[in-house]
Amino acid sequence: MWMETKTEEKEASGTRSSLRRCVLSGLLLCTGDMEHLDKYMQEKLFVLQLVVWGLRGVTRVILANNPLSGALILAALYWASPWQALLGTLGVLASTLTAVLMGQDSAEVSGGLHGFNGMLVSLLMGGFSSAGDWYWWLLLPACLGSATCVFLSSGLSPVFERWDLPVGVFPFNIIIVLYLLCTGPDNPYYPHHPATPPGLLEPNGTELIAVEVMLGIPLGVGQIFACGALGPSLLILGAVLLYSPLLAAHALLGSAVGTLVGLSMAVHHDLLYSGLAGFNGALGCMTVGGLYFTFSWRTHLFAIASAFLSAYADVALGNLLGTVGLPACSWAATLTATLMLLLTGSLAAYRIPIGRVMAPEHNLCSRSQWEAGDTADRESTDV
Repeated sequence: MWMETKTEEKEASGTRSSLRRCVLSGLLLCTGDMEHLDKYMQEKLFVLQLVVWGLRGVTRVILANNPLSGALILAALYWASPWQALLGTLGVLASTLTAVLMGQDSAEVSGGLHGFNGMLVSLLMGGFSSAGDWYWWLLLPACLGSATCVFLSSGLSPVFERWDLPVGVFPFNIIIVLYLLCTGPDNPYYPHHPATPPGLLEPNGTELIAVEVMLGIPLGVGQIFACGALGPSLLILGAVLLYSPLLAAHALLGSAVGTLVGLSMAVHHDLLYSGLAGFNGALGCMTVGGLYFTFSWRTHLFAIASAFLSAYADVALGNLLGTVGLPACSWAATLTATLMLLLTGSLAAYRIPIGRVMAPEHNLCSRSQWEAGDTADRESTDV
């Protein structure tokens, strides 16, 4: 009897261990860049491939590259605002299809690199529109603006490649500013809300609410997608966590830094509560904290410095562009990240070539391997 009980316990223990291994293997397959999915989708229908490319494009907005994360983010956007989510969906599809028709590099298209700028343009057009939700005429400039991003990206790419720099969201920032300048706040067809400077034009009428400020930190992550609702913002953060815990941690850290900068600059309380003070800091911190640089204590401090610089630059550009009714968008984080990638010195040794950028955890594990490979290649070519 005792032997039978012992055998049953061993079998149960073995079953639990096998179950844990299966769950862990399943989680590992769903995290990171999910490269195995690309091989699986090669022989599938074009429509199914387009869906995966589009979902990768959705996550590229927040510096990730995981179709499951993209599905979670899209669900969060539909939860927050179905109209905004519809615009974003059309934007990513329009820009991706334009890239296919233009014959852009297949690896870039399948990796979502031609989708995220189009999505951002569409989301911001809807976010700034004063015509209200379900204004169907807005679909026309949203699709055209998204498609135009591909032309800009294709033109800028050879220039940026000389310095091994990503084009990033330069096309989005250029297109959205041109659109807002062309239409104006009182346009009869495409009116929009004018942006106001973040600096105080008059004293805040209420005292600062600490809880609201704290809630503004996760909202700063959601504001990368122009999402100002707490629940969807947490789901977006969860999608980033699925892709890379390290990237999610830097997103929250950068948003907290941006909020701290907003407090130090006495910006409008609404910017602190809504997360608008933190999203540029989040982007600046994520760019350096393990994505384009191998993670270490040096690059971690570097990421915090990047978040501070992005947030202060956002306030400065917001005050400058706000005088003419234009938003600063993500110009601050984009310019700061470009500057950081151009730095020389000891930190440049941690820089990851653009073509080898993957999830931060993967970058950390694989850097030594490809560095050893490069060294062997150089030695083999020496005469």
